[in-house]
Amino acid sequence: MRAVVQRVKRAQVTVGGEVVGRVGPGLLVLLGAGQGDGPADVDYLVEKVANLRIFEDGEGRMNRSLLEVQGGLLVVSQFTLFGDCRRGRRPSFTEALEPERAAPLCDRFVEQARAHGVTVETGRFGAMMEVELVNDGPVTLLLDSRKAF
Repeated sequence: MRAVVQRVKRAQVTVGGEVVGRVGPGLLVLLGAGQGDGPADVDYLVEKVANLRIFEDGEGRMNRSLLEVQGGLLVVSQFTLFGDCRRGRRPSFTEALEPERAAPLCDRFVEQARAHGVTVETGRFGAMMEVELVNDGPVTLLLDSRKAF
């Protein structure tokens, strides 16, 4: 699985003009599932996201986690994280997991994050979504459960 993690002052996702998820200070995670991904990949990413020390402490250093600052988490599924642009001009999505297998993994991510005590909001899997955010820092990190980067 892959995740783009952005520290935000606020973020929201809208579907058809309706806000379906919104957080104040915290993280926006764009989450994609790829071929071969399973529960262990989800668990790795949830643990990493919940405990990344990317929030400032009293001295202005990135030394606190989402759990420590009690920030919100907005999770938005995004199969395009597995887009392969190395050849030609049109991305190939053959490495993205098909929706019927990806949705349960995204659901597990949300459930596991909540089990860690994180307040979680979500987009709507498979929907055309509009995502708005105010990036804090900016701080943006790339995570891959197979440690490809």
